[in-house]
Amino acid sequence: MASPGTFSDEPLTPAGRLFLQPQTNIIIHCILRGKNPIDIDAVKSTLRSSLMVQHPRFCSLLVRDKNGFEHWRRTQMDIDQHVIVINKRLDKSGNFLDESRCFSSEEEGEGDDDEAALNQYVADLSVSSPLSTDKPLWEIHILVPHQCAVVRVHHALGDGISLMSMLMASCRRADDADALPRMVPEKSAEFKGGKGRDWFWLFRTLWGFLKMVCFTVMFVMEFVVSSLLVCDRKTVITGGAGVELWPRKLATARFLLEDMRVVKKAIPNTTINDVLFGVVSSGLSRYLDHRTPNALHEGLRMTGVAMVNLRAQTGLQGAAEARWGNKFGVILLPVYFRKAGNNPLQYLKRAKTMVDRKKHSLEAYFSYRIGDLVTSLLGSKYACLLNYRLLCNTTFTISNLIGPLEEITLAGNPITSIKVNTSSLPQAITMHMLSYAGRAEMQILVAKDIIPDPEFLAKCFEDALLEMKEAVIGTEKE
Repeated sequence: MASPGTFSDEPLTPAGRLFLQPQTNIIIHCILRGKNPIDIDAVKSTLRSSLMVQHPRFCSLLVRDKNGFEHWRRTQMDIDQHVIVINKRLDKSGNFLDESRCFSSEEEGEGDDDEAALNQYVADLSVSSPLSTDKPLWEIHILVPHQCAVVRVHHALGDGISLMSMLMASCRRADDADALPRMVPEKSAEFKGGKGRDWFWLFRTLWGFLKMVCFTVMFVMEFVVSSLLVCDRKTVITGGAGVELWPRKLATARFLLEDMRVVKKAIPNTTINDVLFGVVSSGLSRYLDHRTPNALHEGLRMTGVAMVNLRAQTGLQGAAEARWGNKFGVILLPVYFRKAGNNPLQYLKRAKTMVDRKKHSLEAYFSYRIGDLVTSLLGSKYACLLNYRLLCNTTFTISNLIGPLEEITLAGNPITSIKVNTSSLPQAITMHMLSYAGRAEMQILVAKDIIPDPEFLAKCFEDALLEMKEAVIGTEKE
């Protein structure tokens, strides 16, 4: 148990209060698959000695004072209350099987049905299972027959970057039991000047500053207008107010980072994020063309909400090395419907052009400050309304987290897969990608009454990347 000691209540940050509003009550899910059967005692022992239980957020209750303001209050923490052990096997619909129908993992294997069962279990959690406020806002579901753990952490405690760093601090590299996982972000291109800062350097600096101002003004205005007035044209994948309460399905799209690196070579200075955005643009066009052939006009715009980390330092960060909590902004990323037959690399070129413009702006920073300011001046209810309107007016949400470069272990058990997603939103599609040991898995959470076939949508994304790769290889041979 952790001793509470003598602590005064700590008020929540503006972002923390936002994520406690009913319409934006978000829980982050991290799904870890183990290579070996999970040792429950070893997991609890690892948790008791981890940074997680030493951090104030993870051993504090959410309380409200007489005026309704939320605070964190330190409490004694019982690990057994946070570790939920499930010994029954799931069927592919996410329902528990009768004991007479359960099979060992050796008999049943880890095939498509096993993954479908886990995905549906997490999909159900994303809609109907809030965290209890009688204990700190996190818990771990251990599904023993599936050799899987689902870590559930309320978004009020922190964002994906800080929570992933906290989790990885409890892991070790599979090839070195004493070493922490390496999480190195993709290096951005650095300016390499000549021998001196001449007039040409000054002109480029001034031109870059002018572009930043212009793009910032343009994109911030678009952000505000999209939050209040303008919405995407409705298609068969459009969500809306109240859709966050609809039943969900979850599918996984799998990519090789090496394939993404091959595609990157097609255009200089392209990043993995550029490739991902191009894949999403192409995959959504493929899916819409399949669902509603000849019903949409060329160039139809669909807007995505992308999460952007605002920390100066990324990768694995200790609790004392980085600002804890939620520090991310959002940018709007438009994609355009294109019919089949287009050059697959055109999706990448358009994606890179748009992302480069966003990089030259301060849209993400201003979106963070706008939310902070609205929460501080008007209260979290109005900030929630602004955020909710933005989500209702756009088509999808997407994020991309950098995971460990090498395979890792947790409580001595090698981890074969790491996936993340969040609670449902008013959009019908949310996508969260995380890279791990040369692979990337994107969780696609959909409202199943709007998108009944997320597995096909996942295949559209996978095929889009492979088609881009083939186009690059074909160009190199010419």
